[in-house]
Amino acid sequence: MSKLSVNAPEFYPPGYNPNFTDSSFEDGCDAYPTLTDYVQDFLIHLTEQPGCFETEIEQFADTLNSWVTTDEALQELVELIYQQATSVPNFSYMGARLCNYLSHHLTINPQSGNFRQLLLQRCRTEYENRDQAAKGDEATRKQFHAFVLFLAELYLNLEIKGTKGQVTRAEILQVGLRELLNALFSNPVDNNLICAVKLLKLTGSVLEDAWKEKGKTDMDEMIQRIENVVLDAHCSRDVKQMLLKLVELRSSNWGRVHVTSTYREATPENDPNYFMNEPTFYTSEGVPFTAADPDYQEKYQELLEREDLFPDYEENGTDLSGAGDPYFDDMDDEMDPEIEEAYEKFCLESERKRKQ
Repeated sequence: MSKLSVNAPEFYPPGYNPNFTDSSFEDGCDAYPTLTDYVQDFLIHLTEQPGCFETEIEQFADTLNSWVTTDEALQELVELIYQQATSVPNFSYMGARLCNYLSHHLTINPQSGNFRQLLLQRCRTEYENRDQAAKGDEATRKQFHAFVLFLAELYLNLEIKGTKGQVTRAEILQVGLRELLNALFSNPVDNNLICAVKLLKLTGSVLEDAWKEKGKTDMDEMIQRIENVVLDAHCSRDVKQMLLKLVELRSSNWGRVHVTSTYREATPENDPNYFMNEPTFYTSEGVPFTAADPDYQEKYQELLEREDLFPDYEENGTDLSGAGDPYFDDMDDEMDPEIEEAYEKFCLESERKRKQ
């Protein structure tokens, strides 16, 4: 017998706020009793509707500028965003974008550090526990992996503007990702290795480019370490396959294709298809020859010039010039009256027979 009841309380999925409406943000912070309530509602809203980021982020930042006016409030804001980005699946990318926007648009700049500085300090706290976290139990490692992927997204999305207006990435995060990879590979259990694969698929091309600019071979060392893990570690076959696929991806320049060829005029020497569209002629014995046959080059050119004398005709004599036959040009699309009458009778007779 079913246990369903019309009197059962309403069910809401975890993280869903039944009191939230889109109009809540139109009223700004006035509709919320605390900064925490306002920020958490916006983060949940952003998680459920990531497409609203572009249209609502400016108002969100403006509201924060009127509310976040103390060191404590700024610290609270950083912690709220950090927790959302490392505890909610698939929010790491959106969280990194949010952090980048706020780092450029929040006006508060206390002595304890601005938004970006406090965010990096918060990440450093987690980073310093990397070795213990990689060796921890299942729950500890899961939390650590969420932090690793959030830091990877921060590396890709957090923009730092220099004194001359140039935009760069946070180099400290590049160093941090290198050490996080070391921690993951030093404890080669399956979920650590899967996290490392995700990290390298996400940032591998950017990291390698940055290391190469400095003359470093860090990526070569990392790939060598992966190959050693495949040979020595007691990980599952599926994880080893993932690692090998990653090595293959890197060998293909991370899937990037660079087109560097320059235009060259086609010649018989450099283009194997040079003669592909040239016509074929036949000797009196019926032997075919083309421009590519050295024994018939003079004969071929002679025949080609002769063809040019009749440019508007194909081999069967069809006129291609566009000029039609005067007889057919004078015809219009209308039927002769007698033909039209006969056609109507034919249609009526056909319809009558069909109904019989």
